[in-house]
Amino acid sequence: MPMRLSTLFVRTLREDPVDAEVASHKLLVRAGYIRRAAPGIYTWLPLGLKVLGKIEQIVREEMAAAGAQEVHFPALLPREPYEASGRWTDYGDNMFRLKDRRGNDYALAPTHEEVFALLVKDLFSSYKDLPTTIYQIQTKYRDEARPRAGLLRGREFIMKDAYSFDIDDAGLDESYRKQREAYVRAFDRIGLDYVIVKATSGAMGGSRSEEFLHPSDIGEDSFVRSPGGYSANIEAVTTPVPPTITLDDAPAAHVEDTPDTPTIDTLVAAANAAHPRSDRAWTAADTLKNVVVAVTHPDGKREIVVIGVPGDRGVDLDRAEGSGQFGAGEVEVEPATPDDLQANPELVKGYIGPTLFTSDGAQAVLGSEGTSGLRYLVDPRVVSGTRWITGANEHGRHVFELTAGRDFVPDGTVEAAEVREGDAAPDGSGPLEIARGIEIGHIFQLGRIYAEALDLNVLDENGKQVVPTMGSYGLGITRALAAVAEGNHDAKGLIWPKNLAPADVHLIATGKNPDIVPAAEKLASDLETAGVEVLFDDRPKVSPGVKFGDAELLGVPTIVVVGRGLADGVVEVRDRRTGEAENVPVDEAANAITRRVTA
Repeated sequence: MPMRLSTLFVRTLREDPVDAEVASHKLLVRAGYIRRAAPGIYTWLPLGLKVLGKIEQIVREEMAAAGAQEVHFPALLPREPYEASGRWTDYGDNMFRLKDRRGNDYALAPTHEEVFALLVKDLFSSYKDLPTTIYQIQTKYRDEARPRAGLLRGREFIMKDAYSFDIDDAGLDESYRKQREAYVRAFDRIGLDYVIVKATSGAMGGSRSEEFLHPSDIGEDSFVRSPGGYSANIEAVTTPVPPTITLDDAPAAHVEDTPDTPTIDTLVAAANAAHPRSDRAWTAADTLKNVVVAVTHPDGKREIVVIGVPGDRGVDLDRAEGSGQFGAGEVEVEPATPDDLQANPELVKGYIGPTLFTSDGAQAVLGSEGTSGLRYLVDPRVVSGTRWITGANEHGRHVFELTAGRDFVPDGTVEAAEVREGDAAPDGSGPLEIARGIEIGHIFQLGRIYAEALDLNVLDENGKQVVPTMGSYGLGITRALAAVAEGNHDAKGLIWPKNLAPADVHLIATGKNPDIVPAAEKLASDLETAGVEVLFDDRPKVSPGVKFGDAELLGVPTIVVVGRGLADGVVEVRDRRTGEAENVPVDEAANAITRRVTA
């Protein structure tokens, strides 16, 4: 039976919702595919579920082809598995937590590694049971502080998450390869452009990690790629480390008066005016900028850290968060506040440096072992022997020729400096181009982190207890749908690809001729008999303009109009994407339309 707009549970809107910022959000709401229930939470309506179901079916078919089997876990889970893995704390405020009437702790699951591992532990005990890969398509929850962009950054979303279990690392490599290839096939079938990029593991943990990103100007992820094929999320870009420089001929460090130079630009100008170099002018790249940040750990602990980067670059807080230098779990890195600086008076705003010069000429080094007790991390470019102009931690004074490895030794390095267009790729494959993308998939080699935490063991061939190794593979179902909508629309509305559209044909009956409705009814019946899905606009007393406007908004790829052309024995068949239209004899319409939509 065709879907009839006269009875279909849908209402279209002429105006964009006030809270919508991106095209997919605006059009999916206006076309009646989704409705807002709360910030970042959406109700799925019949047409939306049709599209969602087709994406899910593609994913299920490719998971089956890769040898994965489907299960289904609860979304509401007890605290204990997450406590065992440490993620009850590590997830911080991003996890929805609640208590039952007896006071027991539960979570709305953001992801399911722990309970997948426990299920395998419950059912399997031997190497003979492995390898195995199981998956689910399930609703996930994340307490986003600022939900936005409709389905792209919500508090509730649908994800396919798969988990592989292997006896050894070679098996994990093979499982990872199969899942990676399944993702390639799935996104190809969904019709999404994508780039596979190196990524950080974040709160998931593990070793190898790759993201599938759909290039889009509205994407929240920045990534880089080079002409030679290097690609990475900008958070995962590693800095080519320059060789160390001998300290033998390094000039002595000296402190100079540099009044009114709280910024890099004013410092460079003052250095060239009062302390010119003989070989070349000072530039921002010769300065060491020291930025104070506050790191909030998953347990709520707040730590003040100083990050040193070349002065021609800023600190990228997202890169700092993803660097892994601040411990396990999801940390938040933000600029230090005036109160933070007041609590650490040795850090003089605008003149912060890695050495603290005292009134008697003695010198102390900034760092966890120094007088401040604060951690001091530097960009990987700050190698031993490099010389810098940097703050002396006194108002109006800077140190010249401060040499790394001689005058200061940081607590470590951190990938926190901003990445710029034209930077060298870490693998030498050319200059980097920066673009933005929507994350639609993320795959990990987790290793044995979760299996060990949850005491998952099996007997190997020799009867010895061994810990299996795991992989985790997430694919955003609702994000993929939104990404398709972002890339398939025009000023009039959505334009679905054929294989994802809620129907094959949007049939419109319009006009005063009494023969129009019976002719449209017969055509709808003939098309359905031929296996063509029909969305039939049979609404009485609705103007042609409204019907045509709704057809363009809803985005079904083929629009068929039974109208005034019926008097001449034809119906109009229109391509929603190209706008091309042709008249087809009414007696041949069903066969012609069927051939068109199944081609």
